Amino acid sequence: MSDSPLLWYLNRATGTVLLVLLTLVLVLGVLSTFGRAGRGVPRFVTQAFHRNVSLLTAGLLVAHVLTAVLDTYVDIRWWQAVLPFGGTYKPVWLGLGAVALDVIVVVVLTSLVRTRLGHRSWRAVHWTAYALWPIAVAHAVGSGTDVHGQTVRHIGLSALGLVGCAVAWRVLSRRSARPAPAVGA
Repeated sequence: MSDSPLLWYLNRATGTVLLVLLTLVLVLGVLSTFGRAGRGVPRFVTQAFHRNVSLLTAGLLVAHVLTAVLDTYVDIRWWQAVLPFGGTYKPVWLGLGAVALDVIVVVVLTSLVRTRLGHRSWRAVHWTAYALWPIAVAHAVGSGTDVHGQTVRHIGLSALGLVGCAVAWRVLSRRSARPAPAVGA
């Protein structure tokens, strides 16, 4: 445990970078589902990039949790980072962070054993990652100390815009990929 402000700054910095990385992971995940041979970047490239950025994000998340637990400025115990809504410091916002952490752990673990799970089971778990992003954003907004600053506000709005565009693109491209109804049907 430390009274040094270094851990507090590291926790804030890793939280901000995590918001960017989680956004990138989500956008890459959406983009990696639509690879067409000969158009743009092949799907295996976006999937590999998605996977590598996801692992980097998971590693940074460990650093984010460790700095929060080791810092004595706010009393956050290790189990409060894992078990949702049991903390004393901003219990709802910290609880959302714990939910996001738990979802990431499950998604990463099931991805590591994907070949043993089967595609359907893996995909069902992997879809929970769509819920992860807004939960993590809510955690950042509710517990972050920099959310009112210009830089973090711009990062947050950019992240929201990127995810919104990626999801809209996915929905619209699915609709345009459907065959047109037969005339007279």
